Amino acid sequence: MNELSIFDTLFNNSMDNVLNGLNCRTSYTPKVDVIESEKAYNLEMELPGRTENDVDVQLDHNTLTISSSKKESNQKDSENEGSENKQKWLIRERYHLNFSRSFTLPEDVDTEGASAQFKNGILSVTIPRKAVEEPKHIEIKCA
Repeated sequence: MNELSIFDTLFNNSMDNVLNGLNCRTSYTPKVDVIESEKAYNLEMELPGRTENDVDVQLDHNTLTISSSKKESNQKDSENEGSENKQKWLIRERYHLNFSRSFTLPEDVDTEGASAQFKNGILSVTIPRKAVEEPKHIEIKCA
């Protein structure tokens, strides 16, 4: 059994690109590393060009969902009358970048102690582990 097999990854991604006036759909999936230690599960996700305000992290029961919606400036071609700085898009690939990734967490997570940090384009989520109750042996008494 692979250590990472405890995580089911479900993701629905969408990104709208505008290229030479044509609307195109393509997928955007941020890269993720998941590390397990005796005390916690640590997830690190690459999110270049985003800030902590662009990202939403939710933990519902044992499902961790990380999502983001970021729309680049929708400024149309700048054609100011009498201006020498006329501009128009030649290539427009960074228009609308959405993603949502969900991870099903194992039973031993302590959802109350979960924390997230964003630094240098990397989102780090730490979810502590709690002790799992061992099966209890029940002694049978003779009547």
